[in-house]
Amino acid sequence: MRHNAMRRGRPDRGGYPPFHRFEVLYLPGLCDVVSAEVRAALGIAVEPVAQRDDSLQLTFTGRWERLLALRTPVAVFAVLTFAVPRPQTLLSGEHLPAVIAAVEHVRRLSSARPAVSFRFDAAGAGSSVFERIAQQIAAGTRLRYDHAAGDIVLRFRRSVSIADGWDVLIRLSSRPLSHRQWRVRDVPGAANATIAAAMAILSAPRPGDRIANPMCGSGTLMVERLLAGPASACLGFDIDQSMLAASADNLRAAGLAHRTRLLQADNTQPGWTRHGPFDVVFADPPWGTLMGEHSTNETLHLELLRRAREAVKPGARLVFLTHEVRRMERCLRTAEDLWRVNSVTRVFQKGHHPRIYLLTATGSARDDAIE
Repeated sequence: MRHNAMRRGRPDRGGYPPFHRFEVLYLPGLCDVVSAEVRAALGIAVEPVAQRDDSLQLTFTGRWERLLALRTPVAVFAVLTFAVPRPQTLLSGEHLPAVIAAVEHVRRLSSARPAVSFRFDAAGAGSSVFERIAQQIAAGTRLRYDHAAGDIVLRFRRSVSIADGWDVLIRLSSRPLSHRQWRVRDVPGAANATIAAAMAILSAPRPGDRIANPMCGSGTLMVERLLAGPASACLGFDIDQSMLAASADNLRAAGLAHRTRLLQADNTQPGWTRHGPFDVVFADPPWGTLMGEHSTNETLHLELLRRAREAVKPGARLVFLTHEVRRMERCLRTAEDLWRVNSVTRVFQKGHHPRIYLLTATGSARDDAIE
């Protein structure tokens, strides 16, 4: 990228500032999944950011809205690089007008919830230098500086691309991308939406998939799978009627209610399996923190593995999210004649380290279609 064009900050013919470098922030562990989504959705490659295990960098010249349509990242930032020795130098020349131009464009992106404020994420953000930078950005954008809860986030750091330079990163969304507009109902222990989107990608979605989601809770896994691509059928099961109601509300908000069917069923009992055979089963049993009990989770995990195998034919996929790693490993050894482990993806999420197990049904269980 030409730094002189970047400093001018004038919009190009499409109305976009000429800033084409971006960083994608993701939950550690999901690098391969996020990279795959970017390649599939945008047709471009990504590279890791030096000394970071949660960020990828890319060059993109299309509409910024397409970056916000990615479902597995936590956030996307526009990256502006300045050949200046310290943040104070940003106050001179045309450096700050370039930042203001990018902030203005980000504000125009957030039409559903218009941004009214901004904040800094930087060491020394309370210093007099950053106070002066905040004053000039506020004057140039008419946004309010809110150091604690500003809508638009600006990060300042030493440049990772040029020597003796500084990067300014501006988040394209006022809220993390894991916040979904369709989530009108939340329940304790609901799956993180970006992890659910990663599970959908790991399942290798196909248009002919018949999908089952036992213990469907608020419907996160069903929504993210159907947003990833069409399916021939999608059934959600839960013993708790209030959970089914939450799923129904979220599916309606996502415009997917007509593509799903919700049924009340005990997920550890054989009743729900009679609706198969399914091609893909998604499972996210309680982790024993906000929901469920650690003492009974091993039995629950094993029963889910057995029931899911009854509901599918050989070669079907089971995508299983759990924080109970040791219990899950013991269950998989017990059920090794039912499921083969294809991959295990470890995710780091706010102090939790859940794993996504991608399993394939073996040929040792009942092979005939389940009526």
